[in-house]
Amino acid sequence: MWLLGAVGVFLLGAGKNIFLVLKSVKFAGPLISMFISIGAYALIFPLEFAIGLVIMLLIHELGHVAAAKQKGLPVSAPLFIPFLGALIAMKRNPRDAVTEAYIAIGGPILGTAGAFVVYLLGSNMDGEWGQLLLVIAYVGFLLNLVNLLPIHPLDGGRIATAVTRWLWLAGLIGGLVVIIFFLQSPLFFIIWALFAWELFQKYVKRKGKGRNAEVGAKIDVPVELLLDKGFIIPEGTERLNHLLSILQQEIAFRTFSTLDGQQKVSILWNEIGLNQSIDLPSQGIIKKVEVSQIENVQKESGRIIRIHCLIQSEQYEPDDYYNVPLDTRWRFGLAYGVLAIFLGYMMYVTSIQGGHI
Repeated sequence: MWLLGAVGVFLLGAGKNIFLVLKSVKFAGPLISMFISIGAYALIFPLEFAIGLVIMLLIHELGHVAAAKQKGLPVSAPLFIPFLGALIAMKRNPRDAVTEAYIAIGGPILGTAGAFVVYLLGSNMDGEWGQLLLVIAYVGFLLNLVNLLPIHPLDGGRIATAVTRWLWLAGLIGGLVVIIFFLQSPLFFIIWALFAWELFQKYVKRKGKGRNAEVGAKIDVPVELLLDKGFIIPEGTERLNHLLSILQQEIAFRTFSTLDGQQKVSILWNEIGLNQSIDLPSQGIIKKVEVSQIENVQKESGRIIRIHCLIQSEQYEPDDYYNVPLDTRWRFGLAYGVLAIFLGYMMYVTSIQGGHI
């Protein structure tokens, strides 16, 4: 009963958070990518199926968005990539395995609910439309089930962090079998290979060490600020690489974290009087901040100097990142298992009802 109640609470919260996202997120890019994906799939499949497939992907990704919003983590709107699926970008990484798993399982939960609604509609319709909806529902169940493979960065690999990391070993061995003999997909083999390399890097090569990372940032500076400092800025929009030899390429910085765990880097460029804060997606030890490129950009409001910075850091996971209470492990494990079994069962039922899709 608690499992059904938890799913119900999640779905109710998801509806509220999805509405907030729809109100607050800029959707130009995501909408364009959505229509491009529909067009790409329509080159191979009927247009109606292409639309249904993209809707299934959208519902799945909105599950992640809603879960992230419930945990107070900022995310981007879903971005669609033809023949690869869709994704959201985390603007700040989770601070513990429970949060990571919660956000990960949100996609399959909402995605399964969406596919089930389509299945119910198709079951109560006759003719071509009923058959089409059953096919879309079947694909929706399949997409969510495949995403539960315990392979990072698939949802199953992230859910495993709150259950047991031994599931990663199962994904490493069993996932390869599924990919070779059932999915037969080069894309999923590449995902598996990257997962295997990540495990090697994390537990063999860099055991006990952090992962080197670079974060890019763009800072727009009014051209007047540089002119007041005595710099000569030519007209045009060419790159001002010559300024890199004049201004120091490695610049001073300070870093701090807010009470909610957001790490910030303040870039201190005394030569031009610049003091700008940049949000980092995850905690890390900052090694250096350097300028990689300077551009002269003309905007409607006037000319600006766009400074491209690279923040180099050594990312790390807190020592207690994988410390998950035993009852929480059991709950995530049970939800994970029940969801996988339900998806497999619904694929079977939909296949039979749809005449062995």
